[in-house]
Amino acid sequence: MHSLVVTFALIGVLGVGAQWLAWRLRLPAIVLMLVAGIVAGPITGWIDPVHDFGDALGPLVSVAVALILFEGGLSLDFRGLRDAGPAVRRIIFLGAPLGWITSTLACHYVAGLSLPVSAVFGGILVITGPTVVTPLLRQANLTPRPASVLRWEAIVNDSLGALFAVLAYEFAVTLATTESVSQAAIGVAIGVVVATILGGAAGAALAYGFRRAIVPEYMKVPVLIAVVLGVFAASNELLDESGLLAVTLMGAILGNANLPSIGELRRFKEHIAVLLVSGVFVILAATLDSSMLALLDWRAIAFVVVIMLIARPVAIMLSLAGTNLSTAEKGLIAWVGPRGVVAVAVSGFFGVKLANLGFEDGAAIAPLAFALVFATVVIQGFSVSAVARRLGLVSTDIPGVLIVGASNWTAQLAKALQKVEIPVLVADKSWSNLRKLRLQDIPTWYGEILSETAEHTIDLNRFGTIIAATENDSYNALICTDFGPEFGRTNVFQLGRSKDGGDDPHGLPVTLGGRKLFASGVSFATLEARSYAGWVFTHTRLTDEFTQEDYRDKRVEDTELLADLTKDKTISFSTVNERPKAGPGDVLISYAPEKAQGDPATKTEPTP
Repeated sequence: MHSLVVTFALIGVLGVGAQWLAWRLRLPAIVLMLVAGIVAGPITGWIDPVHDFGDALGPLVSVAVALILFEGGLSLDFRGLRDAGPAVRRIIFLGAPLGWITSTLACHYVAGLSLPVSAVFGGILVITGPTVVTPLLRQANLTPRPASVLRWEAIVNDSLGALFAVLAYEFAVTLATTESVSQAAIGVAIGVVVATILGGAAGAALAYGFRRAIVPEYMKVPVLIAVVLGVFAASNELLDESGLLAVTLMGAILGNANLPSIGELRRFKEHIAVLLVSGVFVILAATLDSSMLALLDWRAIAFVVVIMLIARPVAIMLSLAGTNLSTAEKGLIAWVGPRGVVAVAVSGFFGVKLANLGFEDGAAIAPLAFALVFATVVIQGFSVSAVARRLGLVSTDIPGVLIVGASNWTAQLAKALQKVEIPVLVADKSWSNLRKLRLQDIPTWYGEILSETAEHTIDLNRFGTIIAATENDSYNALICTDFGPEFGRTNVFQLGRSKDGGDDPHGLPVTLGGRKLFASGVSFATLEARSYAGWVFTHTRLTDEFTQEDYRDKRVEDTELLADLTKDKTISFSTVNERPKAGPGDVLISYAPEKAQGDPATKTEPTP
């Protein structure tokens, strides 16, 4: 026996610890969280949620699910969806409803669930979830079109599937308390109206208050959470469980209100979502017992097989019929549909609610969800690369360079890389800083590179290198440290620091961050001053007659070697500790004083 404080601590440590360990080992976090929950619950008995929390367990999970769904609504970007291709729109507006129908049929006829329970669970199974899909896409290095469709489906369906489940649950609730289907339909309609009014009004009011500075900056997040909880409770009081729909709509309205502070709000909600999702998943895994696991018989296995091989493929192929995607691309999209943590969290919540309403088979939802999640993550996670290679859908594009920080110097760098056909993208939090790059037709991305939004909207598979080139040394180090496991620590670079940790006891230790660009480890301030002084990037092609030694002898004084580009477009950057070894046919990219432009001895071509 232990205190409730210890229980909360265990749940937090296990949930967040599993996510961190998954990040370090590059494994699906959901698998490690499932193992952690089962070990802490049914195996060791460290956590017994039903006993530890008692009657408070249901409300705790309800509030957590409400905040998770609000976070999903806040992530919806209607403008980005409008800009997406027709295949993406088809898979969302047609594929998601078809997936709801085919999954509902599989739940009813294969798993043996009642029709109301099947409709709720079928809606939940539409959820794929970006936290599971995005790592798979990086691992497989897919070609752009199927990767884009899968990424957008995961982002939107995270909320759309929950909305389907809420609507089906509302129907089940009203059906259980009324005598006719028509009355149940009327009850659902009333619930939708109530949730829309409350959620819409709250979202619009918050947007107005934030935009007009009625709420101070330091109170925006507390006010936001308080309003979410208030809307959730008020809507539920008016109509049972309509609060989930209300907070999801509220999040969608707020997320598309073009608020100047939306970036900060999204970053905070990402932290809240990680904590809540981790905690809810561990709690639900810990509630599994032998009686629940006994529900996983041959029908459960058949259900998983039908969902993976029939229900999803049918919905995908029908929705994508007539699009410009190839048969191979459609097949790959149909195969990759791993379910995530949100699906399990919502399943456990609705399973308990349905069981309390008298639908006894509602108790089977949670173990079935766990089985499907585990099967899809493991099987599809290990097979997606092989399937993509077999279908010829592994990207063969030249790996690009992701540059963080918009400045005169990074604009020069981007143009120099573009000249040798290396794809580039410059990311920055300042819209005005990016303006001068956009005018030069340099691809840009506006936003916080460390945010979940960046993870969902930037196709990191296109890039093999990241260069942190902002004026903030600590921020550069943070970027490199964060992306190190993703890109490989040999492929993350930053500009030299104004003061290294060894020289400045108040600075960051040299063990943090990325590799220092240029042999001299030159700083941002120096490079920016050089760009204004007329320094230019030059390209020098080596031959059998003009070697790298000749280049060193004849280059203009103070020239800094940036990188070596081989004939097969492999780029190697020069760092403080390593210089690239170039051979005939390679191109050396250098940064040199303006007088290097016209020096024929170096056989260079300046970058405009």
